[in-house]
Amino acid sequence: MTSVIENLALGRGPKRVVVKDTIDIAGHPTRAGSAALAEAAPAGRHAEIVARILAAGYRIVGKANLHELAFGMTGLNAWTGTPENPRFPALIPGGSSSGSATAVAAGLADIGIGTDTGGSVRLPAACCGLYGLKPTFGRLDRRGVMPAISSLDCVGPIAADLEELIAFMAAVDSGFAMPATQGPPRVARLDVEADDAIQDAVDEGLEASGLPMAPAALALLDEAYNAAMAVINRETFDACSTWLEGGRIGADVARRLRLAGETTDAEVREAEGVRHAFAAEVDRLFEAYDLLALPTLPHAPLTREAAQAGQQDLTISALLRPFNLSGHPALTLPLASREGYPMALQLVGRRGGDAGLCRAALHLAVASRANATA
Repeated sequence: MTSVIENLALGRGPKRVVVKDTIDIAGHPTRAGSAALAEAAPAGRHAEIVARILAAGYRIVGKANLHELAFGMTGLNAWTGTPENPRFPALIPGGSSSGSATAVAAGLADIGIGTDTGGSVRLPAACCGLYGLKPTFGRLDRRGVMPAISSLDCVGPIAADLEELIAFMAAVDSGFAMPATQGPPRVARLDVEADDAIQDAVDEGLEASGLPMAPAALALLDEAYNAAMAVINRETFDACSTWLEGGRIGADVARRLRLAGETTDAEVREAEGVRHAFAAEVDRLFEAYDLLALPTLPHAPLTREAAQAGQQDLTISALLRPFNLSGHPALTLPLASREGYPMALQLVGRRGGDAGLCRAALHLAVASRANATA
């Protein structure tokens, strides 16, 4: 199994954590799944998130594989090997935090630490039937995380159990405090484009929760996706283009990086305008609602065979990437699958309201289970 690319033994706690190999661990090189960094020097100090994990009493058991340079959605990696999706082996594990998710799904770790610039925690979590949180932008410190400069990227946890994920957040973030119990959250069910089977599964999950909800829409959602693509393309090219010269980057990532280099200043300026407009649009919805609900995935993930044949599908992040642009926290919850592929519900909360988002998700999960057994 190639979920974990380097076994470690840091810390003495009973809870096991794997850390994506874009995050520094002192004494170990950070290679980002790329042969271009095969000779990278060991990190001189822990990333801030690693220091917090160890201080909280967790045990780091490995550095996790990923889509090379964290710049891809399939999770495939020809250099380090591609981790198998334990729950849906015919399908991609999802990227870019593929190893972090598959290690948790395979029972090798209790928590997987990933990074999410355009869905890279939530997508592999959803593909592997897990919970995954993209915190509010800036909530978890990114010092010691690659790339050093990003206006979209967030460090976030993946877990098989929602309460485990919540406990982890409380352990590593002193500002993460579950709010006092209040009434049921008001839910806005967003009108988005997704396959019928996925829409039905999301609707059934929400209805089973018994939570009050109403339909709503985000007019700028598609524009936000395109704007987030422009921003990630420019920022990733700026961070990684120097490694193109050595010819050691995999063909898929090298091709995407070269295309990213064609992003114009005008496109970036326009994207920044959309960023502010879309964030304001989302904030306006939170004047009337406590929670936004929508599918995590708009359609089934690629098969592993199709991805290995070179097929790409960036649109699988169409419902994820906009909330990187806006900076709002977002959490994916697995749903029962009846079509042979994973289905998941995404919940979005107020900026800075990560703990409230998690409480609402717990409320929804508990209410759904109760109604399902009534």
